[in-house]
Amino acid sequence: MSNTPASSSVHAPLSGLEQRDAFIARHVGPNPAEVAKMLAAIGAPTLDALIDQTVPSGIRLPGPLPLGGAKPEHEALAELRAIARKNVVKRSLIGMGYYGTLTPAVILRNVMENPGWYTAYTPYQAEISQGRLEALLNYQQMVIDLTGLELANASLLDEATAAAEAMTMARRVSKSKANAFFVDEACFPQTIDVVRTRAAYFGFELVFGPAASAADHEVFGALLQYPNERGEIADLGGTIAALKVKGAVTAVASDLMALVLLKSPGAMGADIALGSAQRFGVPMGFGGPHAAFFATREANVRAMPGRIIGVSKDTRGKTALRMTLQTREQHIRREKANSNICTSQVLLANMAGFYAVYHGPEGLRTIAARIHRLAAIVAEGLRRAGFAVPTAAFFDTLQVETGARTAAIAVACDAAGFNLRNVSDAVLGISVDETTTAADVAAVLQCFGADADIAALDAAVAATGGAIPAALLRDDAILKHPVFNTHRTEHQMLRYLKKLQNRDLALDHSMISLGSCTMKLNATSEMIPVTWPEFANMHPFAPREQAAGCLEMIEALADYLRAITGFPAICMQPNSGAQGEYAGLVAIARYHASRGEAHRNVCLIPKSAHGTNPATAQMCGMEVVVVACDDKGNVEVADLRAKAAQHADRLSALMITYPSTHGVFEEAIREICSIVHEHGGQVYMDGANLNAQVGLTSPAHIGADVSHMNLHKTFCIPHGGGGPGMGPIGLAAHLAPFMADHVVAATGGEDRPNKGQGAVSAAPFGSASILPISWMYIAMMGGEGLRQATQAAILNANYIAGRLADHYPVLYTGSQGRVAHECILDIRPIKAATGVSEVDIAKRLMDYGFHAPTMSFPVAGTIMVEPTESEDLAELDRFIDAMIAIRDEIREIEAGRWTAEDNPLKNAPHTQADFIGDWARGYTREQAAFPLAWVTENKFWPSVNRIDDVYGDRNLFCACVPMEDYAG
Repeated sequence: MSNTPASSSVHAPLSGLEQRDAFIARHVGPNPAEVAKMLAAIGAPTLDALIDQTVPSGIRLPGPLPLGGAKPEHEALAELRAIARKNVVKRSLIGMGYYGTLTPAVILRNVMENPGWYTAYTPYQAEISQGRLEALLNYQQMVIDLTGLELANASLLDEATAAAEAMTMARRVSKSKANAFFVDEACFPQTIDVVRTRAAYFGFELVFGPAASAADHEVFGALLQYPNERGEIADLGGTIAALKVKGAVTAVASDLMALVLLKSPGAMGADIALGSAQRFGVPMGFGGPHAAFFATREANVRAMPGRIIGVSKDTRGKTALRMTLQTREQHIRREKANSNICTSQVLLANMAGFYAVYHGPEGLRTIAARIHRLAAIVAEGLRRAGFAVPTAAFFDTLQVETGARTAAIAVACDAAGFNLRNVSDAVLGISVDETTTAADVAAVLQCFGADADIAALDAAVAATGGAIPAALLRDDAILKHPVFNTHRTEHQMLRYLKKLQNRDLALDHSMISLGSCTMKLNATSEMIPVTWPEFANMHPFAPREQAAGCLEMIEALADYLRAITGFPAICMQPNSGAQGEYAGLVAIARYHASRGEAHRNVCLIPKSAHGTNPATAQMCGMEVVVVACDDKGNVEVADLRAKAAQHADRLSALMITYPSTHGVFEEAIREICSIVHEHGGQVYMDGANLNAQVGLTSPAHIGADVSHMNLHKTFCIPHGGGGPGMGPIGLAAHLAPFMADHVVAATGGEDRPNKGQGAVSAAPFGSASILPISWMYIAMMGGEGLRQATQAAILNANYIAGRLADHYPVLYTGSQGRVAHECILDIRPIKAATGVSEVDIAKRLMDYGFHAPTMSFPVAGTIMVEPTESEDLAELDRFIDAMIAIRDEIREIEAGRWTAEDNPLKNAPHTQADFIGDWARGYTREQAAFPLAWVTENKFWPSVNRIDDVYGDRNLFCACVPMEDYAG
């Protein structure tokens, strides 16, 4: 008699019942039976045999990853919770661009914690992204209104890098021939740090001084801070006008909450306004992620960095939104791109925009006025107690001359649970925020030995109107659009969020098979710690002893990444993949300079590379030399050797992606690295495809000197609809002294090798609050689970390539006919025969409920498919069946049964509006909307028909449109 499942379980040893590796099977889609079926379909005897056919033996790791075993989800969460509790979260009145905020619960639960919002991809396929596009348009309108400028982008990475972008944009549009850029000495120190780093590699001279002296210098542009780091506010109009006479461009770094009350930068004549939207409902998170806002005059639109959401029409004339102008700019313009940034902080920009929608103009004014009132009460109380408060006009920040009492007051504040800014041995800084209470103000005043009669102080301040001069108060209306004046009840807000969510296709609906983007499972257990107050409410410049838990978690994750990449040094500062590229090349440039070889400025980049690679090289002042690829998609070694020899005296680096962007493990990779090293260069490995390496090989083992890791790809941080991301870099020992440090908060102990190196991002550890996601992923997978994930990713890609090969040519394979973790399908023969393009296939996939693969990258006229390891066989087969069905539809065109103009592909995507009224098309309604039986079970309806991109670019409109236009 055979055992039943129950009897098997009750007789099993305890070790077999613990399920310590259960999460691996939750994350990796195919189960053992499915793996066997897939292997049989592609003619591979075992999974190990498939890997042997795919990954060159010469680069395989000699043993397993030096990581521990997998942890159950509850155990990993408990371990991380214990680490988090080592943080001491006090009331941080430090300011400096980071402030406590109250995230409305309806936004926290329904956006930040909602996979319908955080698992979506960048809205390149606009027809199935209308929800987040509308949310981003709201954000842009909010920024336009508050900055007083005509055009805003959909966010940048952080305030400091936005300031650096403003400097380079100023150079693009300035009429001045000067090579100097003025920086207000009262800018935030972390902003100055990042601007210094960026300026050095563009060869710009920086001039520092008081804001009022900016026009005394011959400069192409100026960066002013308002309110400044001391909290001071002043009318910058005269300075800006004087700069404009000289042809200089003025950027003003500001604060959205302050601008609710203050005269706008636009009203003062500024050309650019920038800053952080963090305090609009996004927690400090030990530094990020936060959306940086960036606005300018409409005349500067084509010089603007980042993405812009614009208004267009669909084929029915209905208002429809899409990314405009800058869409995939880096991949088109390469080293001529405005910026290397290809990440917006979309999830965080959406939260900030929704914060404005929820509170509306009156709510924001009340919040801002309350913040200012509390700050003014602090100032009044301190002055009455005999302290000098040199900050006369301010919004929320002031400095206090404390003299010999400084240390004692700081100790008293610490004991009472408050962090103040230690400006100097004789000065303390205080910043009030939305979370500050009257009781907090009373407690702080008592720490100074001041009278804390809040009611009396409030009456005195109210009588004078506070510390904002009347000439600096706004006199214009803000947020007049109905969207900011409608959603006051939670019911209204909840339904608005749900309406927008329903217009977007995200990973919670179906597979997103984007080549080079790795849209894998973002497990709930990974996401939970992000909103823990111990992580979410930590100020990045809080005393390090208070952040012991954050620092322990970050160092533990760095240890994991050391084991995975083989590099001894990890820099956690870059807050996007493109920032990681930049940080890596900066480290290489600093290394060469330290050896007296600063002249090494040639960067070799294969033709197949990500467009951010040449854009990044240009940002680092390097000359890009393109290396050819052969007919099989590999780097042409002979061309590489010739160009390395030609530029040997100036060779700085090679930027290479591995596996290649063509989806192949190049067998000559070690030889490629050796050639570069022989000629004095360093090898930068783009980590976009690290998901095909983990546990099988590693960048350091292959021969790279530095590599970035997209934590939002390989290590499960969700894409957030276009951001957040994190791009830490791993470095060889000789490059470790040259990675980014931080001027305000050190990135390590006194003995850190990189002490004093300039920063590349605003916060010392980038977007630290999302690092627990990757910590949890690695902890729950363990070394063996990570290897299994990589194997499954390679298997899934080869299964798709194998099943689709008879329908779509697979453009590149390795020497044994295998692809890596992604495959490129060639649509060019189809287009030549029928006129059907990769765009038509992408739009038609929407009717089947799928987001399209990556289009026309890295090869025009192709689509690149990456299924990841998280999709099971059933989902893979649904996608494959959809692709085959579309190919059969194309065959109908080839056979003449459908015309080249009237067919489901050219008319895709189909909306519910298509089914109202007469139907005069050459195919049926059922063929249009329900082309396969299973589509009916999970139908996703695009909310608009195909969008007219040409109309949108010719009729540039990037602000909220009247609500009736959406209905029409």
